[in-house]
Formats: sequence, C-alpha cells, structure tokens
Amino acid sequence: MPVRPAVTEAELEAHLRGICFKTGPPRRLGVEIEWLVHDARNPRCPVEPARLRSAATTLRALPLRSLLTFEPGGQLELSSPAATSLTGCIEAVTADLALVRPAMRAMGLGMAGHGHNPWHRPQRVLTEPRYDAMEAYFDRWGSAGRSMMCATASVQVCVDAGYEEPGPLGHGRRWLLAHLLGAVLAAAFANSPTSEGCPTGYRTTRQVVWSQLDPARTLAPPMGPEPRAAWVRYVMDAPVMCLRAEDGPWDAPEGLTFREWVRTGVPRPPTQEDLDYHVTTLFPPVRPRGHLELRMIDAQSGEAGWIVPLAVTAALFDDPEATESAYRIVKPLAETAGSRPAPRNPLWRRAARGALTDPELHAAAVACFAAAQEALPRLGASAEVCAAVAEFTERYVARGRCPADDHLDALYAMEGDLTVGKDSQ
Repeated sequence: MPVRPAVTEAELEAHLRGICFKTGPPRRLGVEIEWLVHDARNPRCPVEPARLRSAATTLRALPLRSLLTFEPGGQLELSSPAATSLTGCIEAVTADLALVRPAMRAMGLGMAGHGHNPWHRPQRVLTEPRYDAMEAYFDRWGSAGRSMMCATASVQVCVDAGYEEPGPLGHGRRWLLAHLLGAVLAAAFANSPTSEGCPTGYRTTRQVVWSQLDPARTLAPPMGPEPRAAWVRYVMDAPVMCLRAEDGPWDAPEGLTFREWVRTGVPRPPTQEDLDYHVTTLFPPVRPRGHLELRMIDAQSGEAGWIVPLAVTAALFDDPEATESAYRIVKPLAETAGSRPAPRNPLWRRAARGALTDPELHAAAVACFAAAQEALPRLGASAEVCAAVAEFTERYVARGRCPADDHLDALYAMEGDLTVGKDSQ
C-alpha cells in the first residue's frame, strides 16, 4: 500500500471530531441487508467455498446500484446507495434484489433472513488478511467472535445525524434516542432464537453474541451532552485490531490502543488512513460515521421483510413529529438501562432475552410503531409500505410477539409431533 504521511494525535482527533456527526436536516437514508446463503434444497448443508466464490463472480457481473459483498461466513450483503427518500431507498434495493434472487436460484442457492444461523456452527469461507487478523483477535475472547463473523446477519439502517439541537444535550439528544430506541428495535425485530437447531434461551441470539465480544470495541461510548468528545476518546482508546500490510499476513497486536500507536510510532507511525480503517473495526450498536449506523436489528425473513425495520426506523428519525414522540416514549427507558453501556445493560439484555414479552419494552414498541405509522404518509411512503408496517404491527407488536416467536412455535410444534409419534408406536 502507498506510504502516507504520519499525522499528530491532535490532528487525528480533529479529523474524528469533524466527521463523526455531520449536521443538517435529515435528508439521506441507507440500508445494509445481510442474508445467510444456503443450498436451496438443503439449508442445513453448508455451501462449499468454491460454490460461493462462483456465486460472487456471477452476482458482481449484475448491473446493481447497491454494493454487493460477502461476509466471512459467506453471508451476502447489499449496501444501498444513499437515498433522498424512503421510497427511493426501497425502490433501489428492490430493483437490485429482482436481479440477485433469480441469479441465486439459478445457481441452486437460497437467501435466508435470520439474525443467527439456525442450522450449523460458524464456518469461515473467506481467507482475506483482514479476516485472518480479525479471527485471531477475537479468539482471545472466546468463540463469540467466530459466531459474529460467520453466523450472524442483520438489517442495518443508516440515518442522518440531524441538526445539532439547541440546549445542553445538543447532538446528545438524538444520540441518546438511537441507543434507547435501539433496544426497542432489537426486541421488536428479534429473529434469531436458535443455534445449531436448538433454542438458545434468547429471542435475538445475534445480540447476545455481540455482547460477548471485546467490550472496548463493541460497547456504546458513554452517553452525555458531548457525543463528539466521547466518540473521539472511544476510537483513540480502542485496541488496534490489525496492522495492515501490503504483502503477507496482517498482524493482530495485543494490547495496543490506537492512541498508544500514535504516541509510540511503533512498528510504524500511523496515518489518517489507518485511523479511518480502525473505525471500520469498531462495532458499537450505533456507530457515527457522519450519519448514524443502527446495527442492532436482526435480519428478517421473507423477500420484503427488510422493508419494515427500514420504514419504521426512517419514520422515527426523519419525521420531526415522530422523532419528538419517540424521544418522549423511550426516555423513561434510560432508568432501566442504568449507567452500563449498551448492549450489556439491563435494558438491552431484556430485549435480547424476552423481546416484547417484556412489559416495558412492549409498551414502548406499541407507542413507537404507532408514531411511525402516523409519520409514514408524511414521508411519502407508498400504500404497500404502510400496509406492511401495519401488518407487522398487528401480527407481532400489538400481541407482544416478535418474529423469533414464530420460529420457536414451529420448533416446539415439531418436537411435539415427534413425541406424539414416538408415544404412539
């Protein structure tokens, strides 16, 4: 890789402070959607790496507007271009999926929307230096890192940071909203209750996996009136996951924070490009990168299941009236969350285990989904999108259920049938 000039600690901090929260009215929206790739005839059978590489070659030849990538375990990801409206975002991704899905079917491959692989244990198929170093780094914390890399999938919604609001909280108000509302979204869209065919005891196993990783790079920064300053400290004091190399393996140093790397210059002085890359290896539930990345929503089942979390989140962040309502609804949840950062605080743990069976989260979800439904027509959402949100609300939110409950019901029904069959022999 080309040699870049080294920069000072103060310059790097100023760079972070300038790019983490870009102010202005909410205008742009994006979504990143992941699917677990499986054999269309036998989902329980892992797809061979050579077959995935062939699929990647075929899909990358399609005229897609979204960026198409594959995750370490073979998960397929589409990252939409930034759109100026909810309708534009949905139309762009829908058009891409109309090309991707038939191509996958022609190759005998299916795309499943689960937050965590329900069939088999994690198996890494990508052998790039980044993932080699990432695996070596996370292995120091146990097996959760491999599960995160190879067995999880999500719907990540990206919203503008919005105005820096007047008053003592400034950007902290919207920052706090993202972290409290995040627990509600994680609960409402929980869709990963099993692993290797067995219930895990959680509605969103994916969220549990994330909570078991290195806390220095996966917990939320401290909440407060100065999120910029908190984010800068968080980034600079997080351990370096890998030192990139032009040739050969990437080193996974142990115990080296980015701030220490800057101050020592060992093994080489870091650059601004190193800092920007370092940020991509940090995985808090909400990541500010000019916009806000909401990273807590499980992948959803069905060909259009991703549209509902996108629409609900966009409505609650981009419609001023709905944003104000959502803030009033979720603000009392701060007492339940307490002082511990997400996702390890009591609020997020209750969201992962009980989802909307938790009375407090259920009440918040009902109110937030109602505010979103009222806002969607104001955002120009189509009748089909409004109907999809209404159907999800009636089927799940109003009843204190989430998609994970459907999977558990089916699993227990199958076990019951097997028991009855055994008893009748």
